[in-house]
Amino acid sequence: MAAEAVEKADKLLKLTVKMGDQTRTVVSGIRKWFAPEDLVGRKVILVANLKPARLRGIESQGMILAAEDDAGNLDLVGTRLDLPSGTKVR
Repeated sequence: MAAEAVEKADKLLKLTVKMGDQTRTVVSGIRKWFAPEDLVGRKVILVANLKPARLRGIESQGMILAAEDDAGNLDLVGTRLDLPSGTKVR
């Protein structure tokens, strides 16, 4: 739904994600690979059953999944189907 750079942090982005009828804040270290404006509207896979963690004073309520190749290129894990927000991963 929204993404912004975390102030005074070179690697972190603060993401606001929709998961079904919930909205969560997630802090992710993907700033090197993605500009905030490139993430708005993108569907990602969110690990939501984690204990919240504070990063740079921001409570992160989950983790988005990403994969990195041997060359250091990062891509977010997603789906080719247009699944509804909140669909469970099995």
